[in-house]
Amino acid sequence: MEHPYGYIKDNKVYLKGFLGKADREIGEVKEDEASTIAYFEDRFEQIKEKVEKLKSDIQENQNKGSFLMKLIHLRDSLYESDALGDFIPLIEELNQQEEYLNEIIQANRAKNLEVKKALILEAESMKDDTDWKATTEFYKDLKMRWIKTGPVEKEIQEEIETQFNDAVQHFFENRRHFFEGMALQAEENIKVYEALVVQAREAHDLPDAKMAFEISKKIQKEWKSAGKVPAEKRQPLWDEFSRLNNRIFSRYKRTLNPGPQMHPREVMKKVETLTEEIKKLAGQPTTPELINQAKEIQQEWRKLPPRKPKDANLLARSFQFFSDIVFEKAFLEKLVHGKYPDFDKKSAQEQNQIKTALLKDLLHRDQTEYNTAQGNTDNFQVRSSDFEIMMKKKLSGLKRKVDVKNYILKQLSYK
Repeated sequence: MEHPYGYIKDNKVYLKGFLGKADREIGEVKEDEASTIAYFEDRFEQIKEKVEKLKSDIQENQNKGSFLMKLIHLRDSLYESDALGDFIPLIEELNQQEEYLNEIIQANRAKNLEVKKALILEAESMKDDTDWKATTEFYKDLKMRWIKTGPVEKEIQEEIETQFNDAVQHFFENRRHFFEGMALQAEENIKVYEALVVQAREAHDLPDAKMAFEISKKIQKEWKSAGKVPAEKRQPLWDEFSRLNNRIFSRYKRTLNPGPQMHPREVMKKVETLTEEIKKLAGQPTTPELINQAKEIQQEWRKLPPRKPKDANLLARSFQFFSDIVFEKAFLEKLVHGKYPDFDKKSAQEQNQIKTALLKDLLHRDQTEYNTAQGNTDNFQVRSSDFEIMMKKKLSGLKRKVDVKNYILKQLSYK
């Protein structure tokens, strides 16, 4: 059976070749030749509808270039379609549509190129800006505008992308270096603040209120110029620093207004009495009542004039030493009861062994700290007189901590 665009031979359906293509088998007769021909003609009508639908979509949509690949795929499929009809007009129509789309795409790409060149100029103009927050937002908006702008010709696509990305990356690299530098500087600044807190602690422990006050004034000036650090790291250091300096100032004020003057002999007698009282407490077992007595004795000591007779120097050191023993023993009691809830139920020998072991650990720590401080002092090349005095006082305090613990260990060994 013949057909204008095909034929049936040996019970098989063929499409006549077109546009240089050979005849091609597209199916076989199922029921009869007439119904089979009608079936393949219907398939061709469906193909024609697809072509018309695509043409309509192209006309109705603004982004016409997006249909180019769909058109090419549809046109290529016509050469392999199993249908009977005149494919040449459909292919020619699609070829015309392709030319139309290519003209539009070329025009759009030229327009896109102009837009992207303008965006590159914007990116270049801001790449060295140091208003990091505002310029970061500017580049975020600029990149969104770049993404929304369509493609340019493939031959210059990479060049255009590189120019834009280089400008954007230049800014973000500058920003990264800036904040990395700030982070490193902040770490250095934190070390300065920590060192100032250490100096405040040492000044706070100096017996000489005037010297402590002078050091306090100096380190407060240094604090103000120490540089920026994150608030959450600076605040704890400031809390301790300001608390220590307030105490230093309060003590200095008291020396300026010492209250009623005492005769040196009266001072000596009071010093001897208070030293003897605190020494007695240092030899007794720790109780809450004993600690309260020690605090009252210390309060009485603070009422004495800051400047005492030279003969009182040795007694003053003894007073400090035995006061430390009282409160070190109280700390040891708190420590053993915290570590051993059943401590009071243990035998006297076990209690003594536990206290001795813990005290030896504490002694080792203090001895190490003293040795380190002594070594650090020896390594300093430049020393001021104030520094010499301050370090001497510090070493003396650390040495006293070691001596106090050794004294308590001897007390325990006698039990």
